[in-house]
Amino acid sequence: MTANLFAALSAGKPAAKPALILPDGQTLSYGTVFARAGQMANRLVALGVVPGDRIAVQVDKSAEALILYLASLRAGAVYLPLNTAYTGTEIAYFLGDAEPRLFVVAPRAADDAAPLAEAAGATLATLGDDGRDGTLLAGLDALPARFDDVARAPDDLAAILYTSGTTGRSKGAMLSHANLLSNARTLAATWRFGPEDELLHALPIYHTHGLFVATNVSLFAGAAIRLLPRFDLDALFAGMKSATVMMGVPTFYTRLLADPRLDRAATAGMRLFISGSAPLLAETHRAWRDATGHMILERYGMTETNMNTSNPYDGERRPGTVGLPLAGVSIRVVDETNGTPLAAGEVGMIEVKGPNVFQGYWRMPDKTAAEFRPDGFFITGDLGRISVDGYVEIVGRGKDLVITGGLNVYPKEVETEIDLLDGVEESAVIGLPHADFGEAVAAVVVRRPGATVSAAAILEALAGRLAKFKQPKAIFFADALPRNTMGKVQKNRLREAHAGHFRREPA
Repeated sequence: MTANLFAALSAGKPAAKPALILPDGQTLSYGTVFARAGQMANRLVALGVVPGDRIAVQVDKSAEALILYLASLRAGAVYLPLNTAYTGTEIAYFLGDAEPRLFVVAPRAADDAAPLAEAAGATLATLGDDGRDGTLLAGLDALPARFDDVARAPDDLAAILYTSGTTGRSKGAMLSHANLLSNARTLAATWRFGPEDELLHALPIYHTHGLFVATNVSLFAGAAIRLLPRFDLDALFAGMKSATVMMGVPTFYTRLLADPRLDRAATAGMRLFISGSAPLLAETHRAWRDATGHMILERYGMTETNMNTSNPYDGERRPGTVGLPLAGVSIRVVDETNGTPLAAGEVGMIEVKGPNVFQGYWRMPDKTAAEFRPDGFFITGDLGRISVDGYVEIVGRGKDLVITGGLNVYPKEVETEIDLLDGVEESAVIGLPHADFGEAVAAVVVRRPGATVSAAAILEALAGRLAKFKQPKAIFFADALPRNTMGKVQKNRLREAHAGHFRREPA
């Protein structure tokens, strides 16, 4: 029996059942989507794609883009989605590293992409977001819908996703058919997905969250996907009239909370709101409950591991935590220096083991070996703690740890205290070079609209809440925190922007 992920996504789906609901109201049934995926798979083969070839894709979100993903699975290729914001220099690196057989871009990008594809030895094709435009679609309707899906072994690659590369060289995380299937099956059961569900999908599809969590889980369960091109408040409110589930990043929820249309009536038909990709403030969690009567379900995952934990569907969804380990996933917290497991409540490095964990980094065996323990646990780079009753709390990234005067300061602890203060919208705590302390704690603060809270007021409030060494030695104000496309605060940019601060002032 084949382990091809497509076999599991397509099994038992009634042909007439709605699969994709498009922005214009058009509905594509499961039968139509799978038939088009068969035609697209035949197109890929005609373009020279053979099992194991990489297909790099940098296109706008559309039904056709998802169909291309399914066709890639059917053809036994390795799907490589690329952020639409990547520059030519970044794309050149990814193509040079992955060496794809095919590079698919939006028609408007073809001229700029042509020399990049040629340099990498890839065939260039285009795919528009309207179902008609693009060389990949020309004559597609004349191709047969029948396609004999390529048999795949569990460890054969289904996709490569490049890490964000905030430090050093971006790494290609290799995800197998078994990795993706295990997560889709587990999450569908954990979140009670079924054919009666309709997912409100406003996430990008070049990322784990939008492609592998939102899309794979919905298709595996036979649910319908209401496909929105991007985050749009009007479209979200309209979509909630028929949808049952929404997946989003914290920014989705904070912007919805700021809209006067959000109330219990607007969300009455929804059964579940899920948040991930960046930490959700406990304050946002409580505000959403008060406004809608729903408790947001927060979970935790990574590019390399898919999803690792989830707050329970039934049971306590604990604000400030990412819940319990998923079925089949083992999580531990260890001492960063020697790997010794730590007791409940102690902060250390989070390590993960399970069928969801990736196969390693593309063409980087040394880096792969360095990120795994001898017993198979993957070193996530995330700092956290596990409560006595098993809830996981993310404290921060290991690289974000501030070591000041030889003492460890976990940014999340300081941020939590600052975020509680009147007039503060949110904050980000970083370490900056300091002649005396090595690093000094600094905070970048975003005020609430109309608030005038000062640095002195923040420091005075923290004086009684945090040990002296944890208190910021500098506070900067900003209109907004820099974030990547998935809502994660880019602390590297904040560190770069303020790196010279303590060199300009007396120690």
